[in-house]
Amino acid sequence: MMKRVCVYCGARTGRRERNVQVARAMGREIAGRGLTLVFGGGHVGLMGALSDAALAAGGEVIGIIPEQLVTAELAHRGLTRLEVVQSMHERKARMAELADAFIALPGGFGTLDETFEILTWAQLGLHGKPCGLLEVDGFYAPLLAWIDSAVQAGFVPAHHRDMLLVDEDCARLLDRLAQAGPPPPGPWPDIGEQG
Repeated sequence: MMKRVCVYCGARTGRRERNVQVARAMGREIAGRGLTLVFGGGHVGLMGALSDAALAAGGEVIGIIPEQLVTAELAHRGLTRLEVVQSMHERKARMAELADAFIALPGGFGTLDETFEILTWAQLGLHGKPCGLLEVDGFYAPLLAWIDSAVQAGFVPAHHRDMLLVDEDCARLLDRLAQAGPPPPGPWPDIGEQG
């Protein structure tokens, strides 16, 4: 049962106001369903917009932030709970531990790092939690094209590509994550096979 949703997103807002609107919409949607938001603990960028919207809608919000970023005064001080950890590795592991599902919104290197690590863990069978990506105005189209090319080139099995649920609508993506079964088995049977 999905109770906590981890959202990865940018510490910047990007150049389009639509990014902020979508982050706020996701925060409201998560809170409106009685779900807990788990995120990176920052008060800036899309992280701030997302968490502020969830809080304003009466939601529970848990932030996980490394000590280095607290020192840089990026921590959100108004959360339901803020956990300070020692490293980025510890942050990602703790977010993964707390969450029942994962969503990526637009973001930069950190967002991609978190998203692909959690996808890789699913591929390897290290967790059985659904992973989603919210497509905003074609932001992730080049990335999705690369994933499809990796499938075509034989580096990613098609059934592992299907682990990443992609949608343009917050409510619909959350519905799909809630209905998703566990990811398919790990890649071991086809390691070394030619595509």
